[in-house]
Amino acid sequence: MTTDLIKNRRSVRNYQPGKPVTREQLDRLLEAAMLAPSACNSRPWEFVAITNRAVLDEIARIHPHAGMCATASAAIMVVAIPQDGHPEGYFPQDCGAATQNILLEAVAMGLGTCWCGVYPRQERMMELAKRLHVAAPKIPFNVIAIGTPAEQPERRGFFEKEKVTYIE
Repeated sequence: MTTDLIKNRRSVRNYQPGKPVTREQLDRLLEAAMLAPSACNSRPWEFVAITNRAVLDEIARIHPHAGMCATASAAIMVVAIPQDGHPEGYFPQDCGAATQNILLEAVAMGLGTCWCGVYPRQERMMELAKRLHVAAPKIPFNVIAIGTPAEQPERRGFFEKEKVTYIE
């Protein structure tokens, strides 16, 4: 059930060594990403799937909040493609929806993930674009660390009724 996937999703920051994420698993995660809705079905995204240990370690060094890439078996970088004209300006929502699909599909597969924001931090965008050969106008949107969890963090999300206004 989808609600169970949502309730079981966690930001995992420590992964079991020696447990690779396969190409088939990455393909399944990427298919889930590409099934996300986007403004006018514009699909303003591309993806970089990373399993190279040296590159994962470099991401951990480049990004101040992506240290978990040092223990992750893989990562997916979501690359945004900003668009001029119709529908202009919706790539953050569209890439966010694609990212959430990856996170939920990973839970269904027994994998752990951690979403590490890149956009709109200019220095992170520039460093990762340079290292992973992302040419303008495309921009690194985020990095998602992926692996077999070595921890089970407590759930942090919860329903807050006081943040809801009902208009009936």
